[in-house]
Amino acid sequence: MLYYLFDFLEKKYQLPGAGLFNFITFRAALAIILSLIIATVYGKKIIVFLRKKQIGETVRDLGLEGQNQKAGTPTMGGLIIILATLIPVLLFAKIENIYILLLMVTTVWMGIIGFVDDYIKIFKKDKEGLKGRFKIMGQVVLGLIVGATLYFHPEVTMKEQVDEVVTSQLILDGNVGEEIKSTRTTVPLLKHNELDYADFIAWTGEGMEKYAWLIFIPLVIIVVTAVSNGANLTDGIDGLAAGTSAVIVFALGVLTWVSGNIIFSNYLDIMFIPRAGELVVFIAAFLGALIGFLWYNAYPAQVFMGDTGSLTIGGIIAVIAIIIRKELMIPVLCGIFFAENLSVMLQVGYFKYTKKKLGEGKRIFLMAPLHHHYQKKGYHESKIVIRFLIVGILLAIITIVTLKLR
Repeated sequence: MLYYLFDFLEKKYQLPGAGLFNFITFRAALAIILSLIIATVYGKKIIVFLRKKQIGETVRDLGLEGQNQKAGTPTMGGLIIILATLIPVLLFAKIENIYILLLMVTTVWMGIIGFVDDYIKIFKKDKEGLKGRFKIMGQVVLGLIVGATLYFHPEVTMKEQVDEVVTSQLILDGNVGEEIKSTRTTVPLLKHNELDYADFIAWTGEGMEKYAWLIFIPLVIIVVTAVSNGANLTDGIDGLAAGTSAVIVFALGVLTWVSGNIIFSNYLDIMFIPRAGELVVFIAAFLGALIGFLWYNAYPAQVFMGDTGSLTIGGIIAVIAIIIRKELMIPVLCGIFFAENLSVMLQVGYFKYTKKKLGEGKRIFLMAPLHHHYQKKGYHESKIVIRFLIVGILLAIITIVTLKLR
């Protein structure tokens, strides 16, 4: 909202300094500063409120060291992340931008699903929380909304690459490529690193490209569901989900910046996505919220994010990656989430298989998700978090390097 105010003041009264709000970098800097202040200063007040209302974590006895000490720790701390993200975005971003609107809807939608889940666990004393099928249903509906919007909305476009050197004058004249609707995405490590989802259906007949949504929308649903569940599974020990997510979001910020900047995208020979640069403001606010939340969530945690936070984090990460056409990089960038998801699927699948074949279920890991396996092996949770963070940083660097590594 402040963007529109200062834009008006600059155009109407030539207010000195008001023009700074036209720069994404300036507004992103303000967004991350404000989100950090909200998460750290007002986050403490939210934690006190949650403690007074006795909104504490119910901990299952899994036989892990120090587990019982976590009982009663305030949960639903994801509200801190949501508020610290949305308030700066409302103040500093261009709200009419379709990508900003889509991410705000994602934040609220996934936040509501997570909140209902936490509410049932705490106030209904049901440790299972919201039934799995309802969580999946909510994620599928969000995927439908995101997929349909990105496919059909007229402002969701990309620009063709140009052979000439991009200059400021070319940008001002609007002579840099043509905006087109496309279902192309980025394929890492390949020389001609673009894949068009329409190709998967075009072979069936002439004009079938217009039905590419039959491929695109289900893919979006899968990505949103997988990443949000991966973030949810990762939220098991102090600081793990918030820390690894902050690394992922920082890398997404870099990818978004170059994808939304016509000069950098042309230099790196990657697709330019008009209006996507505005996402940097949202990402900055989101990153500040995660880091600010980590202030209280680091070991020993004073608050847990609960499903209110973890589902929201995963949903936002998935939607950002899809918007900037980097969803195929998720298995690398979100490698920690992927490993946590995979460990659970392998554990459950192998247990059921051996029980059916041998009459006795066997396990691959001492416990799943993966971080609990290392806890069972005797590693302190702080050591697990730091090592997972190191791996996450390495994966983020590899993801960014793929911009030129082909």
